[in-house]
Amino acid sequence: MKASKKSQIIALLKSIETGDPAAVSVVNEARYIQHNPQTHEGSEGLAILFKRLSQTSPRVNIVRAFEDGDFVFAHTEYDFEQRNIGFEVFRFEEGQAVEHWDNIQRRLAPNLSNHSMVDGSSKATIDAPTEKNRELIRTFVTTVLIDHQLKKLDTYIEPGSYVEHSPLLSDDVLTLQAALQIEHEATRKKRIDYQKIHRILAEGDFVLSVCEGALEGDQAAFYDLFRVSDGKIREHWDTTEKVAPKSEWRNDNGKF
Repeated sequence: MKASKKSQIIALLKSIETGDPAAVSVVNEARYIQHNPQTHEGSEGLAILFKRLSQTSPRVNIVRAFEDGDFVFAHTEYDFEQRNIGFEVFRFEEGQAVEHWDNIQRRLAPNLSNHSMVDGSSKATIDAPTEKNRELIRTFVTTVLIDHQLKKLDTYIEPGSYVEHSPLLSDDVLTLQAALQIEHEATRKKRIDYQKIHRILAEGDFVLSVCEGALEGDQAAFYDLFRVSDGKIREHWDTTEKVAPKSEWRNDNGKF
């Protein structure tokens, strides 16, 4: 019996640590589209690259992983020269991964509620209403994060039953509201400025939103993972990454 897409991607990511060349067979390298702007495309086979990386003694921890049709998305922790937290997204065609996006942020200390960037719930509740949860997050991101209708926060988040993993926030929803209100001194625009949804991926009660916007005036990618229960957001993780200037890109596929 063939392994699930999710299992194959977990093995692929772990092969960065182990150097196992067999795991790379899940990728169709002839059709592979790389969206990390700072990664070369086609210059070095993945098996060779991962074998070389494994010799530097990296540590790779796949904290949670989910499958949504042709997509697999994973929440990961990497320990290379420094500890980073990331989200990895792969798109499949004809049984192989053909496209990849990621969003990486340096791991920071636990937040004011003593939650780390990766702890908490990790397994999807399969009988949860995936499509209903996907639509809830799409509406939340559009209404609150993009349109800044902050008075509607309590429509989506119930105080006292919310767990926040973002390193600069806490379980108190007022910290999220305050962060979304801060203006950038130079531009007088929102310091955290969500502008566009690129995709919403979901499995059961877990939903990942991939958004484009600006952080402190610079183009940025916002990846937010939510756990939803009974029509409310109960838990949240994220990574934010500024997009490198185009002069530094090593491929032309774009971050999104």
